[in-house]
Amino acid sequence: MSLNDPQWGKRGNNNSGGPPDLDEIWRNVNRRMGDLLGRRNGGDGGGGPPRRGLAIGGAGLVVALVLLVWFASGFYIVDEGRRGVVTRFGKYTETTQPGPRWHLPFPLEAVDIVDFKQVRTVEIGYRNSPANRNAKEATMLTEDENIIDIQFAVQYDLVSAEAFVFNNRKPEEMVKFVAESAIREVVGRAKMDFALYEGREQIATQTREQMQKLMDLYRTGVNVQKVTLQSVQPPEKVQAAFDDAVKAQQDRVRLVNEGQAYANDVVPRARGLASRLLEEANGYNTEVTQRAEGDASRFRSVLTEYAKAPGVTRDRLYLDMMQSVLGNTSKVIVDQKGSGNLLYMPLDKLMQQGAAAVAQDAQQPPRAAAPPTPEPPPQAEPPRTRDGLRSRER
Repeated sequence: MSLNDPQWGKRGNNNSGGPPDLDEIWRNVNRRMGDLLGRRNGGDGGGGPPRRGLAIGGAGLVVALVLLVWFASGFYIVDEGRRGVVTRFGKYTETTQPGPRWHLPFPLEAVDIVDFKQVRTVEIGYRNSPANRNAKEATMLTEDENIIDIQFAVQYDLVSAEAFVFNNRKPEEMVKFVAESAIREVVGRAKMDFALYEGREQIATQTREQMQKLMDLYRTGVNVQKVTLQSVQPPEKVQAAFDDAVKAQQDRVRLVNEGQAYANDVVPRARGLASRLLEEANGYNTEVTQRAEGDASRFRSVLTEYAKAPGVTRDRLYLDMMQSVLGNTSKVIVDQKGSGNLLYMPLDKLMQQGAAAVAQDAQQPPRAAAPPTPEPPPQAEPPRTRDGLRSRER
């Protein structure tokens, strides 16, 4: 039989050559559902139309199954480090802790699972890498009206899941906007050199404090952990000129340091020399004063002795003067009364030779004593004559 036959599906089971009757299949399904619900179906053995009670019982089973599935949809699990924010008809109800939980199924209640312990990061001025610069976010103006580019990252976590979900719309974007506003305020109160060199840590700390104040004011439930400055530099268009200015500033600092080092070397030396000269002058002053006082005292004593014996004192003064003058000079003796011949006596050389001989004898070891030589026999003295005496007198 063809499937296009209009009698297909309406013939009884006695026709073994055709497909089963769809009405019969529906009656069998209703009968089995009625048996499951404890009800009996009527009608003749051939099976008339199903009773109304059987249809109601099948619908009840479907409704029960739907209710069971709807009730089971309220179960959920909160993982460790997360929080479940439960809302009833859109209004906040409670915050659930980690573990298996249940809430009234949709549409009565809904749950938002929030990662509570995750450290989130917001990048300002770049994306994923400092090389991917975002000029609109990075460009800022300093107090001295210079333009610099700052790229930084903000790390934060949550302290209140319900505040993070309900108090503000798009809280991640709000963190980003607050970070931009805070760092622009901090950089706007700083000089360019301060921001580029020694003030990076201070700028990061002040930005984090300013961000936390704004987050608490907006009740976002966000805790700002750290602000990290990735790059602080002038704009690319003025980078060459800025490098020249930095090099000139470094040269200035180097020259100042060299001058300071030279001053630290010369000034103490000059002060030491001045102190030494002052001490020498004071010593010379003391020496001259004491010598003058001593000479005056000696003169007074000599004057007293001169008053007692003028001749003796003059001779003594003359001899002392000649001794002091001729004591360190070579001796020259001139015979004015004789034939006028000049006799030079190198007494200084003789004295030096004598002193050298004495020193050499002191360095040599002592020698053994020589045996005594026998004395020669005494000779008879010749007789003295008158001629001998005369010659001796001559």
